[in-house]
Amino acid sequence: MSNQSAISEFIIIGFPGLQQKFHIPVSITMFLVYCVSLLANSSVIILILQKEQLHQPMYIIIRNLALSDLLFDTITLPKIIAKYWFGAGSISFYSCIFQLFCVHSLGSLDSFIIMLMAIDRYVAICKPLRYHSIISNKLVTLLCYFFWVLAALIGSIVAVIVGQLPYCGPNRVRNCFCVNSAVTVLACVDVTLARRAFFTLAMCVLLLPLAFIILSYILIIKVIHSSTNNENSWKAFYTCTTHLMVIGLYYIPRVFVYSTSQIPLILDVDINVLLLCLYTFVPHLANPIIYCLRNKEILHIFGLIFWNLSLPRSVNQKNLEK
Repeated sequence: MSNQSAISEFIIIGFPGLQQKFHIPVSITMFLVYCVSLLANSSVIILILQKEQLHQPMYIIIRNLALSDLLFDTITLPKIIAKYWFGAGSISFYSCIFQLFCVHSLGSLDSFIIMLMAIDRYVAICKPLRYHSIISNKLVTLLCYFFWVLAALIGSIVAVIVGQLPYCGPNRVRNCFCVNSAVTVLACVDVTLARRAFFTLAMCVLLLPLAFIILSYILIIKVIHSSTNNENSWKAFYTCTTHLMVIGLYYIPRVFVYSTSQIPLILDVDINVLLLCLYTFVPHLANPIIYCLRNKEILHIFGLIFWNLSLPRSVNQKNLEK
């Protein structure tokens, strides 16, 4: 990447209007969010890898979503926490571009993974007898690999465009991490075309999967209404409520923020940063908790693990001998 910039580093500002006395409370909150996200997502990944009964298509999808969220938080949160704790807000030009690549790659990946969940639920409810012949572990694994590559390609496009812009002086990124909307405004050229390209790309990444999701749920509801056994059908649909929570947390705030950035509705920069943090980190924190609380199989396995850990070693040894 050939860069004609006069600057070699950026300064991560975080919340531009945040008073000094709130730096520690905000950073501690972010640290706790990162710790809980790290523990929760790691537990989900390890549990699904270790337990053979969870080697099923839906859990493979959940594992990929948890891995994506874990990587995103690890790449972004430690830097902003260090900025508030130690004043270490500087980030090199290429580190910022790499962070930007990861942010847009992993953000795009989440959209594709959530779409894959909807397809899985559609087949499970609308074609239950053919589910295992249509949806297999191998197929889901290959699709997840494909989405990782596709998301990396999208992130590369954004990173290359942003990295090729000339930056002549201002280097203060008014955000908690490097993202195209916060970095491109620092370029010393007109970025209108680039911003339109990013908006179009973002809408494709958001709205195309969302269209598949809406279509799948329309078909699911249609099948449930036409089913002769409505009670069992609605029980099956109840299993989708977890997925609907994830959809709401991911898509609604993102579509709102991207849409408001293109119309004459000027939001305060601190509100923009707050919205970005909320719709980014809250789902990463909530997703594994939602899956654990709403999934009987995972809850049962966690219960067995905690029960075995709470028993004395001698009792565990006797149970193993039996």
